Amino acid sequence: MKRLIKQSCYLILVLWGIVSLLFFLFNILHGDPARMLTGQRADEETIRNIRRDLGLDQPLWKQYLLYINDLSPLSLDRDNDQRRYTGIQLARIKEYRLIIKWPYLRESFQTRKSVASMILDALPLSLLLAVFAIGLSVLIGIPLGIIAARTKNSLVDKSIIGFSSLGMSLPSYFAAILMAWIFAFLLKDYTGLSITGSLFEYDLNGKYLAPQNIILPGITLGLRPLSVVVQLTRNSLDQQMKQNYFRTARAKGLSVNQAIRRHALKNALNPVVTAISGWFASMIAGMVFVEYIFSWKGIGFMLVEALNQYDFPVVMGCILIISTIFIGINYLTDFVYTLLDPRIRLSSNNL
Repeated sequence: MKRLIKQSCYLILVLWGIVSLLFFLFNILHGDPARMLTGQRADEETIRNIRRDLGLDQPLWKQYLLYINDLSPLSLDRDNDQRRYTGIQLARIKEYRLIIKWPYLRESFQTRKSVASMILDALPLSLLLAVFAIGLSVLIGIPLGIIAARTKNSLVDKSIIGFSSLGMSLPSYFAAILMAWIFAFLLKDYTGLSITGSLFEYDLNGKYLAPQNIILPGITLGLRPLSVVVQLTRNSLDQQMKQNYFRTARAKGLSVNQAIRRHALKNALNPVVTAISGWFASMIAGMVFVEYIFSWKGIGFMLVEALNQYDFPVVMGCILIISTIFIGINYLTDFVYTLLDPRIRLSSNNL
C-alpha cells in the first residue's frame, strides 16, 4: 500500500508538470485559435466574441487554474458557471460545491466535439497498431536472437546482426516513406496494398473494414523494436550460456536447446522485457509520423491535425493520454520483473 501511494503521487506530479509545461508553452507560441477558426479576413469584433466564448480573453493565470480545475478529479464547481461538472458532491461552500468527477478534457476548438470522445475513437486504433508492431517484433525477434546466440560468429549470426543493425538505423519517418514507395507503389500490383488508409474505410456502400491497411504501418513501426529485441536476446542469452548453472544443466545430460528453454531463456528475458515495455510505451508517442504518413486515424494522426489547427484541448488531451500510458507501462514492467526474477521480488520485500 505504501508503494502504491508513492507511485500514485509520482504519477500525479509528473502529469501536473506535463500539463503546466505544455499549457504555458502553448500560450507563448505565436498563433490564435480564434483566428484559425474564422480565417484571416474576420473582423476584430468576431475575433473578440470567439475568444470570449473559448475563455481566451481571461488572464493567463486564471485560464491555467480553470484548466487544472477541469482536469482534477477533486474540483470546485460554481452554481452559475457554464461548466457544470457531473460527479459526486462532497461539500458546499456558499455558491461553490466540492465534487469528485472524471477529468474533463474540454471540447475541441475546431469541431466542438468532446475531446474525451475523440480520444476514445482514436486511441483503440493506435493501441491496435502498437500491439501489432510489438507483437511482430517479439514473435520474430526472440527466435532470431536465439538462433544468433546458438550460431555465434557464424554467417547466420552475422546476417541476423546485419539485418537488425539496418533496421535500427532507419528513422520511422524515413522507413515509412520507403515502405510506402516500395510495397504500395512499385509492387502494388503484387501486394495489393495502398499507401494510405485506416482500419475502417468508406465508399458508396458505406463503412467497411480494411484490415490490410495495418500491414505497412505495423511493419514500419515494428522494425526498430524488432532490431533491439534481436540484439538484446542474442547478447543476453550468450551471457547466460556462459554461466555456471548452464554448464551444470549441460553436465546433467540436458541438450543445449533443453538447457536454453528450461533455464537460460527465462533469465535472459529481463533486458528484453525492458526493451519491449519501453518500445511499446514510446510507440504511442513515436507513431505520430507513421500514422500521419499512412493516414492511420489514430491518436498520432489526430495530434498532428490538432497542432496544425492550433487546437489546444485536443493537443493537451492526446499528450496526457500518451504520458499516462507511458508511465503505466513502466509500472507494469516493474511487476513483470518480479514474476521473471525472484531476486527482484525479494529485494522489493526487504526494502
